[in-house]
Formats: sequence, structure tokens, C-alpha cells
Amino acid sequence: MAREQDDLQRRGIGMTSQRTRERLIQRLYEEGLSNAQVLEVIRRTPRHLFVDEALAHRAYEDTALPIGHNQTISQPYMVGRMTELLLAAGPLDKVLEIGTGSGYQTAVLAQLVERVFSVERIQGLQDRAKERLAELKLRNVVFRWGDGWEGWNALGPYNGIIVTAAAAEVPQALLDQLAPGGRLVIPVGAGDLQQLQLIVREEQGFSRHLLDMVRFVPLLQGPAV
Repeated sequence: MAREQDDLQRRGIGMTSQRTRERLIQRLYEEGLSNAQVLEVIRRTPRHLFVDEALAHRAYEDTALPIGHNQTISQPYMVGRMTELLLAAGPLDKVLEIGTGSGYQTAVLAQLVERVFSVERIQGLQDRAKERLAELKLRNVVFRWGDGWEGWNALGPYNGIIVTAAAAEVPQALLDQLAPGGRLVIPVGAGDLQQLQLIVREEQGFSRHLLDMVRFVPLLQGPAV
């Protein structure tokens, strides 16, 4: 019985049902997401498990939602958009995520790349994210509680880096930890509205591509509980 209840919770009922998820996927496709693998992973990942129960009925709306600690779970479109950008040059085996948050972006990445290394400054958020990924049996993620501005140098370099909060400027440590040919997707800007950037490490320096205007919480320095 317990196993059946867990399965029902993962599948969702009512406003978190499969039909509701399908409507979300159709909307994301219409908004321009085209990577079939990314869309399929978003379709099958139970986003309602990554938000508070009181907000579960809104989990498959294409909107950001609060997760506590003045943080949010990114809207599904932005999760898909950033993931597509990261994977656009082909499969990746080693990705650094800055900002575990709820663990939703982490869960999406874990189903698309070989290994994910995720850094979060707020320990309480990361502890809950670990529990959610364990429940979903996603075991290819390694977590670190620490300062995202510093990245995770000990385990670098990385073929891809994704940052889920806005930095006033691109952290030098993340550029240093990007492998040759690696891709960094990061929102950059100090105000309420920032610009999504794709940075690729070339043979000679870095190429920068300025993309969408976006709205993210700021990338803060220093760990917190």
C-alpha cells in the first residue's frame, strides 16, 4: 500500500496529473523549445514534488514559484531553455550546477548528462533537494554546500556549467573551471532584469552570446543555513 501511495504521489492527481503535464509540454514547444530529449525529461519529472504541498496545484504552470529562503523554482520554460543551450553542442558527461535550489533543475540535468555536481549556499534547501532526488532514484548527482561564486575547483574542469541565479558579473572562478569547448549558461545583471548569456571556451579565450532578457534571484556569496 505504501508503495502504491508513493507511486500515486509521483504521478500526481488532479492539477498535477499527466494530462496537466502534457498541456505544459505543448506550451513549451509552442514557446520555442525544440530539444525532444529535454521536453521528454520535463514531461516525466514530477515538478509538484519540488514545491510545497500548498502550491502543488500550480506546479505545471509555466511560472516561477517560491520555495522559501527568498528563493524560487525556475519556470519550466527557463529550465528547458537553459538546458537546451547547455546541450546544444552535444552530450555532456560532467556538468557543474550553481544553485541547487529545490533540486528541480538538478533532476532534469541528471536525466540528460552523465554526472552533475551541484553547489548550493543554503544548506536547508540542499538537504531537501537531496531527499527529493533520492526519492526519484537519481544517483548521479554530487552535492556541495558552499559559495557558488567559487564554483567547485577540486572536481573541475567541467564540460558544462549552469547558473540558476543572476550574477552581477560572470565569476572568474567559473570561467577558469570550464573545460576547452565547454559551455557556461548564466544570467548576468545586477537589477531586476538580467540577460542570459552563453559563454563558450574556445582555443583562444571565450566567445560570448547575449540572449534573452530574464528575471532571476541574485547569486549571493557565502554559505548560509
